[in-house]
Amino acid sequence: MADYDFDLFVIGAGSGGVRAARMSAAYGARVAIAEERYLGGTCVNVGCVPKKLFVYGAHFAEDFEDAAGFGWNGGAPTFDWPVLRDNKTREIERLNGIYRNLLTGPGVEVIEARARLTGPHTIDVDGREVSAERILVATGSWPVLPPFPGVEHAITSNEAFYLGEFPQRVLVVGGGYIAVEFAGIFQGLGAETRLSYRGELFLRGFDEGIRRFVLDEIRAKGVDVSLNSHIARLDRHGEEFVTTLEDGSTHASDLVMVATGRAPNTAGLGLEAAGVQLAESGAIPVDDEYRTNVPHIHAIGDVIDRMQLTPVAIAEGMCIAGNLYNGESRRVDYANVPTAIFCQPNIGTVGPTEEEARKRHPGLKVFESSFRPMKHTLSGRGERTMMKLLVDGDSDAVVAAHMCGPDAGEIVQGLAVAIVAGATKTQFDATVGIHPTAAEEFVTMREAVR
Repeated sequence: MADYDFDLFVIGAGSGGVRAARMSAAYGARVAIAEERYLGGTCVNVGCVPKKLFVYGAHFAEDFEDAAGFGWNGGAPTFDWPVLRDNKTREIERLNGIYRNLLTGPGVEVIEARARLTGPHTIDVDGREVSAERILVATGSWPVLPPFPGVEHAITSNEAFYLGEFPQRVLVVGGGYIAVEFAGIFQGLGAETRLSYRGELFLRGFDEGIRRFVLDEIRAKGVDVSLNSHIARLDRHGEEFVTTLEDGSTHASDLVMVATGRAPNTAGLGLEAAGVQLAESGAIPVDDEYRTNVPHIHAIGDVIDRMQLTPVAIAEGMCIAGNLYNGESRRVDYANVPTAIFCQPNIGTVGPTEEEARKRHPGLKVFESSFRPMKHTLSGRGERTMMKLLVDGDSDAVVAAHMCGPDAGEIVQGLAVAIVAGATKTQFDATVGIHPTAAEEFVTMREAVR
């Protein structure tokens, strides 16, 4: 170990890389981490954190309207985009400082420069060559732009957090969670918003019943959703952008945001020089211990393209640190990873979709409920909530929970603990609900609908 400059060199200071670096250092390893953009990675800077702050901001328009039904009367509210944007940026800068302290506290050397592998154990960092016994690649993912003509006029979610001016008309292209979330953000903040997706129904991979429910809800909120929509080209005319579809129709907007997917960020890292093999997608294949085909080079997070979720990358980082430097035998269980989509209303989900569950559990029972939240009996808003439990008919085990409604992520996080622990529907039914809440519906659904 003493023959190398470091025991562990981490490339990428996102959530996974930071966790692996600081915990490895805490276990006594000599660790360095290189980051060329921003400490905290995508989630902290141009992902989960600023996005959710924007979702909070976008929801106030409805809150002001809802207040009237509860006796509150005020003047017409106005929205100041620079205030939200700049307050968000100050919070991100504060978090950057926290991440720096998390690293330097246990003794990690932080190098703010691009790192590139030059050999199996060597790394070039801004012209300085260092060596490491083990190397961890945690460089995350990056937005992918579709190849239609004029796509260079569009922005990605990265730039959406720093717009100089807030647009009046927005076209969001894509059908994944980022596209659906930003459509709700732009619409909630006052923009005339259209969501254009090539497929028949967005949020592919999520429960179909929830997907259709969300489609109805966001359309009711004013988002113009265009499905089976194929873009032929994008042209700029002064400050206006005109999108032409393959059927010849056109759509004018002040901003076009493309959110059609993210790819592993492996280009230009020198992985070939170290002998690391890549998948066709650019992802780094790894084994259960996150080793590449070069055993002392590891990879975690979005760059391995298993589950592009921050908590998953953190769990993988804990495996690296614990297994390499603390004598542990950690593994990440990907079977029941809960997640949320911060569209409006939110989606929370854990376990397989109904479609997947039917293949695994022939006697599947589906418990489902849709209702108007109590708040809206006075607000007058038509928004509804949907909840679904999937139960194995043979063992009575609850195998999945899906929800679309306010605070769905907060509610489903607790349900995930029960599902991972193997709770049965009988145990759900025996649990006393908290009344009056939406969450109590999960322990009061008695009759299977399918």
